[in-house]
Amino acid sequence: MNEQKVALAGLFAVSFLWGCNYVISAYLLGDFSPIFLSFARLVMTSLFFLTLALARGGLRFPTRPEIYLLLGSGIFGTLLNQTLYFTGLRQSTAANASLIIALAPVATAILERALFGVRMTPSKLVGVALGVVGVLIIVGMGGSRLSASVGDFYLLGAMLTLSISILFVRSLTKTMPTYTITIVSTWIGTTFMAPAAGVEAAFHQSHLATGVFPWVLLALAGVVAQGLAGFWWNRGVAVIGAGAAAMFMNLPPFIALLAGHFILRDAITASQVVGGLLVLSGVFVANSQALRKVSPLPLQEGFEGSA
Repeated sequence: MNEQKVALAGLFAVSFLWGCNYVISAYLLGDFSPIFLSFARLVMTSLFFLTLALARGGLRFPTRPEIYLLLGSGIFGTLLNQTLYFTGLRQSTAANASLIIALAPVATAILERALFGVRMTPSKLVGVALGVVGVLIIVGMGGSRLSASVGDFYLLGAMLTLSISILFVRSLTKTMPTYTITIVSTWIGTTFMAPAAGVEAAFHQSHLATGVFPWVLLALAGVVAQGLAGFWWNRGVAVIGAGAAAMFMNLPPFIALLAGHFILRDAITASQVVGGLLVLSGVFVANSQALRKVSPLPLQEGFEGSA
């Protein structure tokens, strides 16, 4: 197999892992309380990143402006995002979570326009419209009737906090590699998550698994799906380019939809299929111009992850 075929296989494997990660998270919520699950998974990921950073000779200390931006990224992208994500997932489905989170690039475009006056191109406007309609269908329609899950609104909050964190990350990438940003912001978010886990325990709301398998699955989700998969993604980006690799980001929501159906026995509804197609079409259309212009990312500086 040549290098390009290996890269394509790796990208598909990452898409599969990230899609299944939604289902794994939903499954683990049967054994762990939401805040503790989020905290424990972040600890696993942080330990992996710490080992990685030490093996590579450590990281440079950020400047004061970078510290402020890293705090914003850690608070919004890790603390708030993960808390809202796991709380919402407990009351919704893995498929809905993946489809709603997929709207984050579109929400980021709206925030850029509202906060920084970034020009909205016609393609972005069309993408925003498609994405918003898609989410309204997913959240507002259960089967053939009008309904709304509280969990879906938490997931919308998770998507918005992720979008806000992307703005911090984009500012940070001007002076720091995304590899460093991901590691440090994850550490910061994990530190802030510790008191939240303590409060959950103080009010006797914590629930921990008693068997070994859930803990093994939790560790694998934190290290493989959150850590190693990012490096496999980077290798694919370096070989085939960021524009081509970005197309694989359309796969996780549908993998989550199918995996949730066969593993968790979640029903697949027409609203999920129609709304999901609109969301992913909106993301594609909104980013179509950027995808044509983007150049391959350096392997050592790119790092991607999934909720």
